[in-house]
Order: sequence, then structure tokens, then C-alpha cells
Amino acid sequence: MNLTKTLLALVLLSSLLRARDDSLRARLKDSHAEGADFWVYNDLAVTLAKAKRLNRPVFVTFRCVPCKACAGFDAEVANGNERIRALAESSFVPLRQVEMKDVDLTQFQFDHDLNWAAMFINADGAVYGRYGTQSAAGPDAYNSIASLEKAMQRVLKLHAVYPKNAAALAGKRAAPKPYQTALEMPGLQNKEKLSGLTARGNCIHCHNIHDAENAQWQSSGQFKWEMLYRYPLPDNVGLHIDPQDGCKIERVEAGSPAAKAELQAGDSVTHVNGQPIISIADIQWVLHHLPNTLATVQITATRDGHASTRTLQLAPDWKQSDISWRGSIWSLKPRPGFWTVIANEEQMKNLPLPAGSKPLRVQGINNNINEGRSARQAGLREGDLITHVGDKLLTAAPKDFTVYLKQNYRVGDKLPLTLLRNGQTQRIEVPLVE
Repeated sequence: MNLTKTLLALVLLSSLLRARDDSLRARLKDSHAEGADFWVYNDLAVTLAKAKRLNRPVFVTFRCVPCKACAGFDAEVANGNERIRALAESSFVPLRQVEMKDVDLTQFQFDHDLNWAAMFINADGAVYGRYGTQSAAGPDAYNSIASLEKAMQRVLKLHAVYPKNAAALAGKRAAPKPYQTALEMPGLQNKEKLSGLTARGNCIHCHNIHDAENAQWQSSGQFKWEMLYRYPLPDNVGLHIDPQDGCKIERVEAGSPAAKAELQAGDSVTHVNGQPIISIADIQWVLHHLPNTLATVQITATRDGHASTRTLQLAPDWKQSDISWRGSIWSLKPRPGFWTVIANEEQMKNLPLPAGSKPLRVQGINNNINEGRSARQAGLREGDLITHVGDKLLTAAPKDFTVYLKQNYRVGDKLPLTLLRNGQTQRIEVPLVE
């Protein structure tokens, strides 16, 4: 009788969990999760319990469902690629995490500007590795099914000898955060709205974590631009990693720290500062925690079956790179209050443009925020072509304009813009406000 009651309770619990999962999937319109029942859906506690029971590593993917970037890769991983599915189903406990609202930010630390990310952990919280890399080259430039599969195989090797390798894995977890979840972060905006029932309109995106960090740094006066050089690529030290492998060196830049340390194309990185490496993201994790000053990093790599460790000497400001792709840039102050696109040939036709000019067309002005109202009151209009900021001729994409604005101006300054409207040149100054 007791066994019958227990079974009925388990069936009821399973039904309730499935109903909850189906409700969230429906609200988010998460089509990639349909029919992918081998994933635990957005429930870490259930995942960890199952992983402990089966003695398997946990494979967690983080995906903001409404985001278009990385959608194809997400579909392949979630329910498309048979090799990934077979490996995940047979050897891991896979968890599909589709919101950041209740995620433990001490346990799950990664580059939150990514559109798709993965972490591999033990049921006790030990981190085996990270996967997912992005840059100005695009959201899919570094991710591949081939390298993800290899990363998963590397994780299984680490799991097979755990906890004997616990000391080597210790550095893969950083110090605890002063808060546990996103809603506890002092710099998080719109908390009342975001604390409601998760739907597409109030989902906490991964980049909102960095948004909140940036806001807190700015409000406390601690902000420095170099703080945005998060998770630098191995490219910054001269190593270009094969995106189809994740650990194999594809190319070494001449004269770089990697070249001076005599690393070579074809070498395979196994450890960085003693931490086992499963992917490019693991290398970034180690580099992220180094100072942006004179520093050293030790890279262990195999060549022709033999391993050797080499020390790279890093120069001051070695982390500097193109960060215009980062979503968390947009929330930094000052904000322009308007958005732009590169003007097309028809819009530039017969206009008095300087050589090399790539004017930005004002696509919209946000009248619902102070910054947008300030821009409109200063005379900016939809359809205007911005040719200069001060004396700087615009020759790049809108994201580069945004970075330039935030690097060179502060709230309280006036933004000098040169415009073309109906073929006539105009100059305005937009007060940058809170």
C-alpha cells in the first residue's frame, strides 16, 4: 500500500513538473525544446539529484530563447544533432536553462555577453569546464558541433578520475559573489517587472548580469573602461585556436607572447596555469582572471605526443580588444537615446559626403526615455544622416559609434553631431543626460 502511494505521488509530481515546463516553454515559445525530453528543463535541483544518482556530469546550456543570434547552433544542440544527443543522453544529465532569474551566479560564472553558453559541472558543484565563445567576428565564429563534441569527451575523461583531480579543477570556480541571483544584484534595473512570472517580455537575459555589474560600478565611481575587456580571447596572447577542435592551435602570431614562448601551430593546449582545458572558453576563463598589466601565463601543450609547459610574458594592456559586439555595452552611460543603421547607397546618392564617409542614418528616437527626449529637443530627427561626431568622420558601424561615444563622453557633456538633412548640412549639440 505504501509503495502504491509512493508511486502515485511520483507520477503526480512528474505531471506537475511537466505541466510547469510546458507552461514556461509555451510562454517563451521555445520551439527548440519541443520533443527534446532528454533535457531537464530549467530545473537545477532536479538535475543535480539525477546526476548524483547516476554519477554523471551535468551539461548545462544557457540560452535566451528570444535572441536570434546563435539560434541555429542552439537548435542543433537542443534537438538537432544526433551525435550530441546520443552523447548527452547516454553520458550526461543535460539541463536546458532558458532564464537567468534564479541562476546561482557564484556557481555559474561565465561570459554573460554570450548568446549561447554551456558549463559542465559535477553534482557537488565542481566545474569541469566551459564552452561558448563570441567576438566581433560574430556569434557563431567559434562554436561548432565538432568542438562541442570534443569538449564533452574531454569532460568525460575529467569526470572518470574525479575527485582525484579536484585540486586542478579548483581554479575553475571563482570566489563567491556578494549576491546569489540576478534579482539581488544592486545594479539590476526594472526589478519589479523582472521578478514577475517569466515570459518573453520580462526574461532576465545573460547580458543583464553584466549590465547590472556595469551600472553598479558606474554608480559607485569604480568603473574603468578596462573592466569591459572581459574574457579575452587567446588571440590576445597570439594563439588562434581551431574552432573545430577547441584546443588545437591553428596559428601563432609572429612576435606575440605565444611565438616568443615557441608554441606552434598543431600543438594542442591541455592546461593553462594548471587548469585542464576543454575548449577556447576555458582558456578565456584563465585569462579573464589575470591582471591587465605585466603578467605571465603558463600554457601546457602536447606536440608529437609529448607535453611541455611554456611561460608567456604579457605586456601592459594586453587585454584590449574590439568589444563593440558586447550587448552589455548598450546599458553603459551615457546612452544616446536614438539608434542608427548604416545609410545605404540610395540614401547617400548625390550627397556632399567626404571620401570614406559611412554616415549613420537615424532609424528611431526613443521618446520614452530622457536621453531620447534630449536628442529630439536638440533637433535630431528620424532619417537624419550623421556624418561626424565632433571632428571625427564616421566610417564604421553603429556599434563602433556607440563605443566611441561611451569612451569619449560623459553624462553632462554635449554630443556635437554634423548631420545631412534633405541634402543640407546641419550641426547640433545633444545634451547627454541621465
